[in-house]
Amino acid sequence: MDSRTFKIRNLLIYGRILTVPLIVLSFFLEGRFQPSDLTRWSALAIFLAANVTGYLDGYLARTWQQTSKIGNMLDPIADKLLIATCLVLLAAERTIAGWSLWAATIILCREILVSGLREYLAQLSVRVPVSRLAKWKTTIQMVAIGLLLAGPTGDKVLPYTVEIGITLLWISALITLYTGYDYFRAGFNDIIDE
Repeated sequence: MDSRTFKIRNLLIYGRILTVPLIVLSFFLEGRFQPSDLTRWSALAIFLAANVTGYLDGYLARTWQQTSKIGNMLDPIADKLLIATCLVLLAAERTIAGWSLWAATIILCREILVSGLREYLAQLSVRVPVSRLAKWKTTIQMVAIGLLLAGPTGDKVLPYTVEIGITLLWISALITLYTGYDYFRAGFNDIIDE
């Protein structure tokens, strides 16, 4: 493949990173931080576009069997920025509140801890592959965040949108605990040896 393939994939990653501030801005469409039907649908549309670019990037990487150093670095960063920003935004506007803040905190902590572990293990030339369960966790997490971005506005289309989103967020948090433990267990021997 020529360099155009890398450019296409990198543009998809850059586009996904650019969606992060756009999602935040969408909650300010009416000049204040007050989500309305318009702001929620806008945020959800941008979030869905970000997920489509993430899927396309992964699909192209598998199809063309090519990766780039910048893509390998930025792809997980783009995902973590998207997840963290949406969770903080949803907590700030209180779609995620009360006990559900624990689910969001578990997810955020795991993302930070696993990123640190991966960076450390990369210095030791140890690669910890992403498990199938971790991929399912990410999918459930993204569906939960999408439903929560729609929030009460989504109830007009799908009854109990927020409740379903919160339930999926908790399921994702529980899987997050397991997969986080799994990553640390996989890297533990290399950490002890060092």
